[in-house]
Amino acid sequence: MKQYMDRILELLDSGMTKADIARQLITENNLNSKPETMRVSVSRALAKHNKGVDEACDDLQVAPSNVPYLWLKTKQASLFIKNPAYRIDEIDYETIVSKFLQDKPVIVKKEWKPGTTIDRLVWTDVHVGMDASRKGLALYAEDWNEKILMERVHEMAAFVIANKASDTLILDDLGDFMDGWDGETTRKGHKLPQNMTNEEAFETGLKAKVLLIDYLAPQYKNIMCNNICEDNHSGAFGYIVNSAFKHVIDRKHNNVTVHNHKKFINHYIIGDHGFIISHGKDSRNLKFGFKVQLDPRSVEKISQYIRHSQEIRACKYVEFSKGDSHQMLFDYCSSDEFDYFNFPAFSPSSEWVQTNFKKGRSGFVFFQIDLESNRKVVMPYFFNI
Repeated sequence: MKQYMDRILELLDSGMTKADIARQLITENNLNSKPETMRVSVSRALAKHNKGVDEACDDLQVAPSNVPYLWLKTKQASLFIKNPAYRIDEIDYETIVSKFLQDKPVIVKKEWKPGTTIDRLVWTDVHVGMDASRKGLALYAEDWNEKILMERVHEMAAFVIANKASDTLILDDLGDFMDGWDGETTRKGHKLPQNMTNEEAFETGLKAKVLLIDYLAPQYKNIMCNNICEDNHSGAFGYIVNSAFKHVIDRKHNNVTVHNHKKFINHYIIGDHGFIISHGKDSRNLKFGFKVQLDPRSVEKISQYIRHSQEIRACKYVEFSKGDSHQMLFDYCSSDEFDYFNFPAFSPSSEWVQTNFKKGRSGFVFFQIDLESNRKVVMPYFFNI
C-alpha cells in the first residue's frame, strides 16, 4: 500500500471513512480487489504510518498533535511525511472573548473587606461538552447541553440570592469544569463521548461562568472566585477557559476577583478558617486520587500539606474540599486536624459512572460561615432530574 499512502492521507483529510477510501482507491486504480479486503489494507497502512509518526515524535519529545509534517532523512532515503495526528487549533479565542468584553479596559478592584460572616458557593465537575446520553443509548440517558447548563446556572444563582446572608461571597470551582479536549482525558486513557466541538465547549463554558457572575455581582460587595485548573478531565483546557473568564471579569466587575489555581492542591484563608481546595485527582501523577471516604494515606497527605504551610497551620479551622467523586459526603470526625468534604457533581453522571456505579444526583452546596467560630450552615441543593 506504500504507493497509495499519499492518496490515502489526502482522502482521510477530506473526511472520508476507511471504507470510502477503499472504494475510491479501487475505482481510481482499477484494482481487482474486494472493498472489505481493501478497507483492511487501508486500516493496516494507516496504523503502521501513525505508529512511525508517533515513535519519531516520541524520540524528539514533541507532541504529535503539534507536528504537521515530518522530514526523515537517512543515507538510504529522504521521506516527507504528512502527520494525520496533527490538529489545527480551531478555536477563535479572540472573537469569542470579544463577545463578552465590548472593548472594556481593566478596571480597578474594590478593597477586599469581608465582615464577620461569608457566604460560600461550591460547584464542581460541570463537564462542559460531555454527552451523558450517548445519543440515547446510555443506561440513564440524559441531555447535557448548553441550554440545560444555562438553566442550572440560573437556578443556582437564584438559590444563592434567596439564601444570601453576607455581603461577601466565595465561589469555588473544584475542577473538571470542561469535560475534555478532543474528547479525551488529560492522560488520554480513554475516549470521552462529546456533544460539542472544542470551540463550542470553550464558548459554552465561558458563557456559563460569566453569566453566573453577572447574576451574583450586583448582590454582593465582594466576590472571590477560586478555580482549580489541575484535574484529570480538562487540564489545560480548563485553565484556558478560566483564564478567559478572568480576562472578562477583570473588565466587567470591580467587586469580583478571580484566582486560577494551577497546583493540584491549593488553599486560601479567611478569618480563622483555612480552606484547602483540590479536584481530588491531577493530570499526571495521582491516577486514583483522594477517595470518598478518608483513609490513612489521604490523612497523611493532607496532614503533610498542613504541616508544610505555616499560614494553614495557624488556622483554627481547616477544611479539605474536593470534587471528582460526584458524591456529597462531609466527614467532620476522621481527622482532628481538618474536615474532609466531598462535593456533588454539577453535571449529570457520565455513561461510565452510570454503568459502573449508579445514576447519582447532581447539584451544588451553599454555605453560610461564621469567620470567628466553626459554625457553618450547610445547604446542599440537588437538581430535579
